Amino acid sequence: MFLAVAGLLTFTAFQSVKAQDEPAATEQTASAATEDEVAAPALEAAPVNPFEATGSDKPLHQQLKAKFIEGGAGFMALVLICLILGLAIAIERIITLNLAQTNTNKLLNSVEDAIKKGDIEKAKEVCRNTRGPVASIFYQGLIRMDQGVENVEKAVTSYGSVQMAQLEKGLSWISLFIGIAPMLGFLGTVIGLIQAFDAIEVAGDISPNLVAGGMKVALITTVGGLVVAIILQLFYNYLISKIDTIVAQMEDASISFVDLLVKYQK
Repeated sequence: MFLAVAGLLTFTAFQSVKAQDEPAATEQTASAATEDEVAAPALEAAPVNPFEATGSDKPLHQQLKAKFIEGGAGFMALVLICLILGLAIAIERIITLNLAQTNTNKLLNSVEDAIKKGDIEKAKEVCRNTRGPVASIFYQGLIRMDQGVENVEKAVTSYGSVQMAQLEKGLSWISLFIGIAPMLGFLGTVIGLIQAFDAIEVAGDISPNLVAGGMKVALITTVGGLVVAIILQLFYNYLISKIDTIVAQMEDASISFVDLLVKYQK
């Protein structure tokens, strides 16, 4: 018994150093022994490779591709198009809104210095060389400066509404995609259920395999539509908050600009 145990431990130690991929042979040797004391160390000495269990796992992009195909290429492609178009519009709006932000204090100081010197053309040039809706509003007010403060105030208010509409351009499309994506997912859900009932009708029996196929299509399309809607909703809310900040900045700067003109026209 002792010789068998010593030989078994020596053999398993040599095998674990040379190649740790033969646990079956060790277990067969251990099962051939008649004593429990021989089998226990053999099982303990069997090499274990922690990477064998994860070697067959698919990468994430392959799993997503498989689920995309299982959900039905037609409806999943429409959901994907909604996501791509919505993200394209959202990214374009984010870049535009970031470029629309202006240092209003610096702009007001530059315009005030030019008006204080009586150089209206210099003030107009400062506004032309400054990007953003605030500078455009100031420019429209400076053009009508000789028509009186009331006309300037009307021009500033009207042109501010135009600039606000330009800032909100494209948001209606993002809102449309947010509403369409879940609806496409729910439509895929209904079609998946219909396919499941059709399969049950043809087979003449309720089988778990038949029901599972249709339910899988239904659930995958629904999840896809909801994920797209959630992603676009986050971008939409961010854009709305960004626009609100710029609009508040425009209103505050417009009031300061009108007060500036009233101050230096007296």
